[in-house]
Amino acid sequence: MSSTEIQDIIDTFELLGDWDQRYQYLVELGERLPPMPAEKKTEVNRVTQCMSLVHIAAEPDSTDPDLIQYTGDCDTSIIKGVVALLLGLFSGKTVQQIESLDVDALFSGLHLEDHLSPNRHVGVYAIVGKMKEQAAHASPKNQTEGNLQR
Repeated sequence: MSSTEIQDIIDTFELLGDWDQRYQYLVELGERLPPMPAEKKTEVNRVTQCMSLVHIAAEPDSTDPDLIQYTGDCDTSIIKGVVALLLGLFSGKTVQQIESLDVDALFSGLHLEDHLSPNRHVGVYAIVGKMKEQAAHASPKNQTEGNLQR
């Protein structure tokens, strides 16, 4: 399931050709990202390792609490596009599915390491780490145990 989604993202990027088009696509993804509610832009939801100001929040889906839904925002256009890409990939999955997502395959297939500065590359992996950490805390099992941090 997730490997197909990852391959679909890679295929879409390959159709775009050069990196100017790919950057533009990321910017457009970021522009389409729904606004993140201000009350979720907390220090707990901030990805502190990013050079950009990035916030990510996870919560159980309102119709199926075993699935996690994400919201996010960023103050820079290209990284906001990466956030949008990751939100689309991670949302609507169980904690186990989120943990098993092969983001290395995604980033390798997109050749992000070749087109982002080393600091931004570290930040992108920090976003993924934050999303996986939050998924575990947003799980209904952990909420009942009082482990949810917000």
